[in-house]
Amino acid sequence: MRRMRGLALWGAVLTAVAAGVVPARAEGTPGDAVAVTEADLSYHGFAVLHGGRVDVRLTPRNHGPGDVSDATVRLRWSVPLAAGAQRLPAGCARTGRQEVVCGTGALPADGPGEAIALRVRLRGRPAEMTMDVDTLWGGGAVDRNRANDRQRVLLLDTGDAYFF
Repeated sequence: MRRMRGLALWGAVLTAVAAGVVPARAEGTPGDAVAVTEADLSYHGFAVLHGGRVDVRLTPRNHGPGDVSDATVRLRWSVPLAAGAQRLPAGCARTGRQEVVCGTGALPADGPGEAIALRVRLRGRPAEMTMDVDTLWGGGAVDRNRANDRQRVLLLDTGDAYFF
């Protein structure tokens, strides 16, 4: 019983450290907190569903206050992607049946990053679907406003652009 309580305590400590609740300590300097970069990432763009494919164009933005050397944006669809290889731009990779991740590159404080454009083929020809966009990795920066880097977009197979 005591062992299980100890494991639960360590699990809670590791979760708190991973969530950024407990300040990190620098090696060799007891008591000194390591400076943590703060950033506020967001993504804006549009997506078009037409004939079993989705075209996406988005621009990552860092509202600051600190710079981010690189981050990873995740795009997840409610419909599986077509089997086989997808033609994805450099810096993007398929990571699951319904998911692609893309590196953003450097994001200066209070500035936009490079636009990311991709096309994915879907399994079948859905009349509608959703696409989720969120930050998978924030470059080690703390983002205290996660609300603006998570989007869910409803896409209808109309060929119209849906903005987010």
